[in-house]
Amino acid sequence: MPPLPTTGPLAGVRVLDLTWVLSGPFCTATLADLGADVIKVERPPYGDVARTTAPIIDGESGYFFSVNRGKRSIALDLTTEEGKGLFRELVREVDVLVENFTPGAMDRLGLGYDALSKDYPALVYAAISGYGRTGEMSSKPALDVIVQGAGGVMSVTGEPGRGPVRPGLSLGDIAAGLYCAIGVLAALREREQSGVGQLVDISMLDCQIAIQENAFMRWHLTGQVPERLGTRHPSAVPFQAFPTADGWMVLALAWGVPNQWALLCSELGIPEIIDDPRFLSSAARLRNHGELEPLLNEAFRRRPTAEWVAALEQYGIPCGPLNSIPEAAAMPQVQEREMFVPVPHHTFGTVPLTNTPVKLSRTPGGLRGTSPDMGQHSREVLAELLRLDAAHLDDLVARQIVWEHRPEVELG
Repeated sequence: MPPLPTTGPLAGVRVLDLTWVLSGPFCTATLADLGADVIKVERPPYGDVARTTAPIIDGESGYFFSVNRGKRSIALDLTTEEGKGLFRELVREVDVLVENFTPGAMDRLGLGYDALSKDYPALVYAAISGYGRTGEMSSKPALDVIVQGAGGVMSVTGEPGRGPVRPGLSLGDIAAGLYCAIGVLAALREREQSGVGQLVDISMLDCQIAIQENAFMRWHLTGQVPERLGTRHPSAVPFQAFPTADGWMVLALAWGVPNQWALLCSELGIPEIIDDPRFLSSAARLRNHGELEPLLNEAFRRRPTAEWVAALEQYGIPCGPLNSIPEAAAMPQVQEREMFVPVPHHTFGTVPLTNTPVKLSRTPGGLRGTSPDMGQHSREVLAELLRLDAAHLDDLVARQIVWEHRPEVELG
């Protein structure tokens, strides 16, 4: 079954989406999930490069599908004056424009914030770039892993004494996309008071700095340079993953909760270390972690994960399994929260697609449908917003100012 159409709290908000790959599309997918009408503007002849990104099945990208669900697509040749003119007319009809090009790219087309805001002062113009629109690095391009490296994220990710590690997700892109969505919502809220839009300037590097809740503050206050700790927490022990008889589990001994340390040691079968001065307080355990971890690892290996979780939860000790992706997807809690919604795709068939985690009681969001083909909605959008008739649209398509589909491409 296809997902039910949803209005959501952003119903009536229209977004022009010039973004590509991940940071921008993640932002606009977030807005679409909350009810915004997102119109993806793609560059012909091939559109968003994410359409060629794995996993590829029968020439279609699952990557593109996942972050462009619920959007409409038009394809305009913005290198032509006529294409630019159509684009400017579309800007007049929308609330928000989002792009994630290197600063200056839209200005060179005459379609940057300064140019558009003069004619459309109510426009909220959101721009994601590697380093933002100011500063000595503003003109440099950057990708996810580049800002993860520059922002220090990879310096604190990985095992002690080993090389830096990229997290298993595109944290540079995702953080920028989420902060951009927040910025758009803030600008829309302020516009309700002032009647005027503004520029939302998002730096991927800034976002990597912002999400590190502990590392920079620790360095500023103590002078200690944060290091790679594996799954450990820099301030609490034990607070990490442990091997079990059949896999792994994670444990987070709560701060300041009486008796949890004693209860944990008793359940682990090592009561003799409860009153050991090396481990009696969280601070002591932190100082002597190198001596404590082997003792805990040995104890946890004696029983399977499910048994440990059941045993420790009865004492209120926060813990849980370390799941694989299939195991996480199969969790009853995830299913009950409807975090996967079956969405039909013309090539893949019906596929469970990750749902919005924002659960609103009165104006719920949700997936609005599948991802579009490039230019699939060119006629629909231009007729709806600009009142262009069929003959005019035929002419634009014939002269390749407007495209309705992309050429066939052989993909792996």
